[in-house]
Amino acid sequence: MRYAVGLPNRREYADPGLLRELATLAEQSGWDGFFLWDGQVAEHPDEHVTDSWTALAAIAADTERLRLGVMVNVLALKQPAEVARATVALDMLSGGRLIFGAGLGSSAAEFRALGHDPDPRVRAEKLDEALHVLDGLWTGGPFTFEGRWFTVTDQTFQPVSPQRPRIPVWIAGTWPARRPMRRASQWDGVFPTRAGVGHTQMMPPADLEDVVSYVSAQRGGRHGPFDVVMEGQTSGVRSDTDAAVVAPYRTSGLTWWVEKLGWFRGPVELVSSRIRSGPPVPRDAATPSASTR
Repeated sequence: MRYAVGLPNRREYADPGLLRELATLAEQSGWDGFFLWDGQVAEHPDEHVTDSWTALAAIAADTERLRLGVMVNVLALKQPAEVARATVALDMLSGGRLIFGAGLGSSAAEFRALGHDPDPRVRAEKLDEALHVLDGLWTGGPFTFEGRWFTVTDQTFQPVSPQRPRIPVWIAGTWPARRPMRRASQWDGVFPTRAGVGHTQMMPPADLEDVVSYVSAQRGGRHGPFDVVMEGQTSGVRSDTDAAVVAPYRTSGLTWWVEKLGWFRGPVELVSSRIRSGPPVPRDAATPSASTR
């Protein structure tokens, strides 16, 4: 079981310097991962938004142990070849600590604002093609692909990730939709939420158990590491109480708990305090000193 801090890239958290400080604090406080939201479009004219990849590059230079990632990348809005270059560069800079999260994106308005088709079927097609392109370019070997949305002709991308066989990929989706879960079963992890769950709510443990059962069935005889990731909230006041909140999810198959933090949890000072209090493990449990896939 591993524990990460999850933070927005907007509003007061659009300050890359603040994100660097909070990431350093997270590593010092025993967390295993530090994940930022994706997002390009402000929800209102005065809202600030920052580039999560640039922030993570600075964080990678300031930390030694934290697993890092953008959770989740809205690949249908991006050119996968550019993403391939950026991810390998960040993975090299961090010494092989990157995890790549991907999903359809939750905001149709963002697609419309940037001139993209918000139809979920189109977004799903683009996501699947983009993942295929990423996987091919990440191999470092000759790669050609011709799809409906993306084309790559006889390209060899070097260097490659220091991770083997490649950067791990987690796929996000909203349960009870099945297609995102089937997509996740083909990769390295699933990052589900529940339809109707807001910033200050959590998916019930029984739903997570259903997700794990469904994805496991879809994986069939596939072997190798597979992560089950979920956002949740604990107080940081009493470690045993917080550990009791996490326990039923762990029993359901959870491998990564992402503490869901942001303006909806209170001011920055309160969020900083929650990070400082450490991950929700029992007092007598040792927090892993390193997070490995």
